[in-house]
Amino acid sequence: MYRHHWKRHEQRSRHPFGGHGYGGHHRGGPGRGGRIGRILEHGDLRFVILALLKEKPSHGYELIRALEERTGGAYRPSPGVIYPTLSLLEDEGFVRQTGGDGGRKAYEITPEGDKALEQNRAAVDAVFARLDEAGEQSPRSSPRVARAMQNLGVALKLRLQGERPTEAQIDAIAAAIDEAAAKIERV
Repeated sequence: MYRHHWKRHEQRSRHPFGGHGYGGHHRGGPGRGGRIGRILEHGDLRFVILALLKEKPSHGYELIRALEERTGGAYRPSPGVIYPTLSLLEDEGFVRQTGGDGGRKAYEITPEGDKALEQNRAAVDAVFARLDEAGEQSPRSSPRVARAMQNLGVALKLRLQGERPTEAQIDAIAAAIDEAAAKIERV
């Protein structure tokens, strides 16, 4: 029933590759200061997924992560958008499931999907240009800031795994994070 709704939506679309692409987080869009604007239009997500799967077979969360990284955090589609799109592409014969890791379904592009992707190469290039522009405009696109954020995450993970820290250690960790947040807010 859910897929039937998608099929009706697809038939009404004017986009050359069908309609889809709504949903996901739109950091920096109209509700958040308008720095970036709309990143994906109707049908664009399908192109993006096919292009990413052409590079390497992936599961849904890898696709989400790849889009978030490419846009510097400006766009992060939700699983509720990625997985139905993958199902639709599979129904159309553009992708197929391949061996996954950890019980997750991985997908790869089919020859039919590759053909559809190449027939719409100009549109695909335009979508990726918008994604790259969003990444350049994103404040998270600074490599130094990204490295520092990763360092904090790794330090926390290493410190908190294994033996449970004492209450004093937990208080010190929380105070250090709060102090860092306060300094960042003043910058």
